[in-house]
Amino acid sequence: MTHHPATPDATFPDASARAIDAVLYDFGNVLVGWDPYGAYAGLDREVVDAFFADVDFRVLNHERDAGATWADARAAVEATHPHHVALLDRYLEQFPATLTGPVEGSEELVRELRDLGLRLYGLTNWSAELYPHAAPAAPATTLMDDVLVSGREGLAKPDPAIFALAVARFGLDPARTLFTDDSAANVDAAARLGLRTHLFEGTPGLRTALRALGVPVAR
Repeated sequence: MTHHPATPDATFPDASARAIDAVLYDFGNVLVGWDPYGAYAGLDREVVDAFFADVDFRVLNHERDAGATWADARAAVEATHPHHVALLDRYLEQFPATLTGPVEGSEELVRELRDLGLRLYGLTNWSAELYPHAAPAAPATTLMDDVLVSGREGLAKPDPAIFALAVARFGLDPARTLFTDDSAANVDAAARLGLRTHLFEGTPGLRTALRALGVPVAR
């Protein structure tokens, strides 16, 4: 990827001076906080950790993001670790408690970008069954021009096919689109397809990256 130096703090002439015209947002821990332990308030962390490890929760969750159902997950856990079924059920019942609310400063930045006329899209790894909980937890997710939800497509990041699908569906020019995600693997996959990328570590860092691309957001 070409390095673009930060633009000096001068007046930004107009939209044509910007290196990008679209931002493609990951949602989890970029617009909305997510902590799977939130479903297990009051339980010993060791009990939850054992459940996560025994069922390989990271893989199990990623498979739901890629289109598999939670009913299938339950059947698999019932077959291999029946003593953990109640904890899986609890994750689904208490899923709203895993969403910790808007990531600090994220909605203000989304509104700024909208006001500046940038096109805004979502590309989120999220189970189709649980995605409806996104909007109440972080209204900024509803401010996108469109959203591609992995669980609805049967594809999940970092599969290159989901980035290609987003580019095609949203009519993006990869060279003029900034993709931001908190996962280095996802950022690397997007970069390989020619998207400009930013590894998200907080809204202030994203603001800095946008200013370096000629987008006159506040510091």
